[in-house]
Amino acid sequence: MNTDLPSHFLRITQDAAVASARTLGYGDKRHSDHVAVEAMRAAMDKVPMRGRIVIGEGERDEAPMLYIGESVGVGAVGDQEIDIAVDPLEGTNLCATGAPNSIAVLAAAPKGGLLHAPDVYLEKLVVGPRCRGSIHLDASVEENLRAIARCMSRQVSDLLVVVLDRPRHATLVQDLRAAGARIQLITDGDLAPAIAAAVEGTGVHAVMGAGGAPEGVLTAAALRCLGGEIQGRLKPAQPGDEERLRAAGFGDPAHIFHTEELAPADEILFCATGVSDGSLLRGVTFFGHGHRTHSLLMTSRAPREVRFVDAIHVGDDFRGSLRLS
Repeated sequence: MNTDLPSHFLRITQDAAVASARTLGYGDKRHSDHVAVEAMRAAMDKVPMRGRIVIGEGERDEAPMLYIGESVGVGAVGDQEIDIAVDPLEGTNLCATGAPNSIAVLAAAPKGGLLHAPDVYLEKLVVGPRCRGSIHLDASVEENLRAIARCMSRQVSDLLVVVLDRPRHATLVQDLRAAGARIQLITDGDLAPAIAAAVEGTGVHAVMGAGGAPEGVLTAAALRCLGGEIQGRLKPAQPGDEERLRAAGFGDPAHIFHTEELAPADEILFCATGVSDGSLLRGVTFFGHGHRTHSLLMTSRAPREVRFVDAIHVGDDFRGSLRLS
């Protein structure tokens, strides 16, 4: 892909994060998401690429911008076609309430490099690089915890597993507690914790439970860059989901998707910018005539590159001095 794309994608997630961060705690998740989408779309319009949204805000009739299938960028005929997965504001409720771990996210790959996941649940198991190849979605919770603990030279009681706080996870939570693992129940947004599970020092060792399949593809894109692993199985959630899955070619309800199936491209770019403070990224902060962002920018192409970008953005009328701490 174009070597200039990483810097463009960084600007896209930064703009979306800043726009939504200005609504932090307003209590209006729809407005927070709307301004993030608008900012991300406006930034994409300036990028020299032939992009197509494969995971976005929904179908065309449901989403006025960044809908699935929408063309983005200002590339010329003959330029490489790029598939793009976006979540302009992952954790809309988190932003609306001022809670941690809301982020703006974008992943990109050459055409065909990201699974066009339907908007259904994905039963997920996410671990970091040291545990890759040692877990299995069909193994028991206790077996997977023992495997994770063994790979990390820890006791099961040392592990922290992140789970969405939903009634559907009652049995999972019970099994985790019976096995002796620590649990962090979160209200929304399992993408940031899933990425954190693949980064040493965040304190997150695994993510388990069912969340959105589109977020699962974004997670897989990040883990292709970080060397972690996700396994997932599509789970119909609403009436008609089974028919939609079959029509889209997902006919085997027992099939387990692995990281390389969810994000099969050899070359993947992933970028996320914090909106509110979290375990992985700091949120946007504002000061007179400017603001500060914290982003994660990664590529899966060897040699892999993982960059944390701490950026200060100042306006033309800024006349003060910068304080970096």
